[in-house]
Amino acid sequence: KRRFFFPHMKKIAALTGGIATGKSTIARMFQACGAHLIDADVVARQIVAPGQPAWREIVAHFGQEILRETGELDRKQLGAIIFQYPEEREVLNQITHPCVIEDIRREEARLHSRSPEKLIIVDVPLLIETGMHTDYPAVILAYLPEAAQLRRLMERDQLSEADARRRIQAQMPIEEKLRCATHVVNNAGSLEETFRQAQAIYAALS
Repeated sequence: KRRFFFPHMKKIAALTGGIATGKSTIARMFQACGAHLIDADVVARQIVAPGQPAWREIVAHFGQEILRETGELDRKQLGAIIFQYPEEREVLNQITHPCVIEDIRREEARLHSRSPEKLIIVDVPLLIETGMHTDYPAVILAYLPEAAQLRRLMERDQLSEADARRRIQAQMPIEEKLRCATHVVNNAGSLEETFRQAQAIYAALS
């Protein structure tokens, strides 16, 4: 069941995908069409900047040893902890997710009040996994069949097939995400074909 966060905001959609499906490229295509873009990864980095409330909570829980000399989080050190101990990953998510969502909501409201006629695209990697997809009237999926996803990931990150498979299998399968999408951009063809699909979806949602 969808529980739209801003019922008055008709021109808003969430964009998601899987690893190496071309989500960032497709997000830029929507921007080129004229949409506002909110990038959840950028928001996530901002909320853990030194001195921010989430940063203080993370340091209080994990200790000073996860900080670099600059006071910024040492992502490698923190990553080593949360990938080894799933319960610590859950703690980190509980600290950061509410802050990320709150900042996204604030930015959605700001952009909507500034130009209500413009489509807002919210780019969220873990949109479906976190259940955030139910907040949006439209969910756009950057899609690649898994075989193509595997090939592109191996090429992009210079990974062995086994390593690339492990990374893909750590995520929700792309075919499963298809069931939650209202719009799909199939990125298996040329960039021109992908852009035409983005333009058509932009026109339908604008």
